[in-house]
Amino acid sequence: MRDNTLELIGLYMRTTVRSWFQYRVDALLRSVAVFLREAAGVIAIYFTLLKFDNLNGWGLQEMMFLYSLLFLTYGILIIFFTGLRDFGAMVRTGKFDRYILRPRGLLFQMIFVNADWFAAVGHGGLGILLFVITAGRVGIRWTPGTIVYYVLAVAGGVLIQGAVFLFLATLNIFLLETGSLKELLYYDTRKFAGYPISIFHKAIQCFMIYVVPMAFVNYFPAQFLLRKPDMAQFPEIFLYIPFAVGVGVYLLAYLFWRFGLRFYKSSGN
Repeated sequence: MRDNTLELIGLYMRTTVRSWFQYRVDALLRSVAVFLREAAGVIAIYFTLLKFDNLNGWGLQEMMFLYSLLFLTYGILIIFFTGLRDFGAMVRTGKFDRYILRPRGLLFQMIFVNADWFAAVGHGGLGILLFVITAGRVGIRWTPGTIVYYVLAVAGGVLIQGAVFLFLATLNIFLLETGSLKELLYYDTRKFAGYPISIFHKAIQCFMIYVVPMAFVNYFPAQFLLRKPDMAQFPEIFLYIPFAVGVGVYLLAYLFWRFGLRFYKSSGN
């Protein structure tokens, strides 16, 4: 039998794009709204650094480059992991049962069945804009090696955040409601990741490196390219392993997902 996986992925993607952009003006306005909402935080940092010049050695352009990685990786992430972000609601309403009955892998369906294109365009667009503005102004020497590193770092950042969503989705099987945990483990931690982690207490640094490794999403990749002095307080090996960390934590989250599915019980009506 011919494997039609790629055709099915294409069909999922086309259907999702059409559903989200059926009303084009509304879609454009919502995407712009997300862009402006996230840009507000960047603007606040901009005016703060105009007054204080730098943040632990990080200047305005370098801070914006740090932010660009955070927004770009989330823009890519949400294309593939919207189903896992919203998994709790699917479990509570029983909609997840529909996916169990289909002859495709559950995680495959969760990844490709939906995408929050408004968030993807808003966050991703802001990330690209910040990258374009800052990439040539922060002293990075772009070579084939640094370009490959940057691409792998972005992929690693997507996998790290995808692993957090997958872990939280699995917890929904046991706990049903994990909204507070999601705020703590992802959204609150992501706010910290908008700054150089060197400015935080050791406890927060350890949390962002060893528990929810958001420091590998943007801080250590940016350090590899910028080599700021505050990197001296962290092991140099951290500069070279963002992609490996992404693969590793995603595999761990996947194993937890497979384990959790054995205990799933429908909770809808």
